[in-house]
Amino acid sequence: MTWLVEALPLVWIALGVVLMLVLNITFKLNSVLALLIVSVIVGILEGEPLDKLVLSIQNGFGGTLGSLALIIGFGVVIGKLMVDSGAAQRVATTILNKFGKQNVQWAIMLSGLIFGVSMFYEVAFVILAPLVVSIAIEAEVAFLPLGMTMVAAATTAHSLFPPQPGPTALVAAYHADMGMVYIYGIIVAIPTIICSGIILPKLLKNLDKPAPPMLQKPKVFTEQEMPSFGISLFVPLIPAIIITAATILKLVMDPKSEAFIIINFLGSAVISMFIAVIVGIFAFGLNRGKKMPEIMTSFADAIASVAMIIFIIGSGGAFKQVISDSGVGNYIAALMQNSVISPFIMAWIITVILRLATGAGTVSAITAAGIVGPLIPTFHVDPALMVLATASASNTITHVNDAAFWLFKEYFNLSIKDTFKTWGLLELTNSVVGLIIVLILSLFIH
Repeated sequence: MTWLVEALPLVWIALGVVLMLVLNITFKLNSVLALLIVSVIVGILEGEPLDKLVLSIQNGFGGTLGSLALIIGFGVVIGKLMVDSGAAQRVATTILNKFGKQNVQWAIMLSGLIFGVSMFYEVAFVILAPLVVSIAIEAEVAFLPLGMTMVAAATTAHSLFPPQPGPTALVAAYHADMGMVYIYGIIVAIPTIICSGIILPKLLKNLDKPAPPMLQKPKVFTEQEMPSFGISLFVPLIPAIIITAATILKLVMDPKSEAFIIINFLGSAVISMFIAVIVGIFAFGLNRGKKMPEIMTSFADAIASVAMIIFIIGSGGAFKQVISDSGVGNYIAALMQNSVISPFIMAWIITVILRLATGAGTVSAITAAGIVGPLIPTFHVDPALMVLATASASNTITHVNDAAFWLFKEYFNLSIKDTFKTWGLLELTNSVVGLIIVLILSLFIH
């Protein structure tokens, strides 16, 4: 029975997740309340002192929103300004005209890949989501399959490629060559995105959901009413342009210089998004003949529409922090320490388990790297492939303790069941296909 006692940390988490689902699905309890109730119960069962449990909940809630609240809020504002000005319709109709209805998924996949590499996933999501819905409305097709394509591309790019925090940290942990990570990463990313973002949505049924209320077009604009395609695309791309430029400039700058500090400031996700909002207020509002009170009404409506999403994401962060502070990650790491399986598969399994348990992709990947990293010389495997195997696992199926799960669910106005069916299967496919491609590459690369 010793093994059962040792496994209790995982048992409590599993029970917590089940309770969360029961409270939300069966008793129709608001997700914020359900997550906080489960956070308290799991923390107590894990033996966390009550005073520390309160801190875990506060730190998890505040820490998650500290990095995401402004990003999500600004992203929704940009989306709302685009919708209300006709910019979203302009981008949608132009893409449809250039690519045609039959090829629109490929255009969205390319957009998601570009945005996913150049900015944080949450930024890419909240900017692209309104465009996806607008394109779907223009093309008279269901928005959710296109949303899955966008998310598949953005999450894959975010997980696999530097300068995103997860893969950047893995490059350092495994002492890999960043250039080779990019080269092999492209080989891994393309089939992964096609399988999870193009093929999977075609296989799933009942995806014809109504467009989320906050993303629906309020009217059909005439040609004269809409801003140009260039400015309509430029404004939402401002964060990507600034962040990418800042990343490149910092590579050749002295980290102690004043210029580096300024570039680092401007290249942060929050500031680059803030700049895009200011430009958007002018380009989509004042420059289109709108008065400031009308523009601020759009601003306020956007923030109001996303308030509940922000609270739910914060509550998910509280649950994640309670799990993290319970030490369950160390237990899982010790469990896998003496395994003799392939280091690629070992890194993938450890990262997947940690991601499921904690909801933290980057932390899960780095923990796995710490366990498997020393085995690289023994097994003579390519460090760049190890980065991609671990990164693929960090992008696996997630559930109620992951902020991205709730962002997808609430933004697209889905039930938990439909979120597991779409987001869950998408991420699982993404992760498994990524590992398979890495294992195939490992047959030829040593």
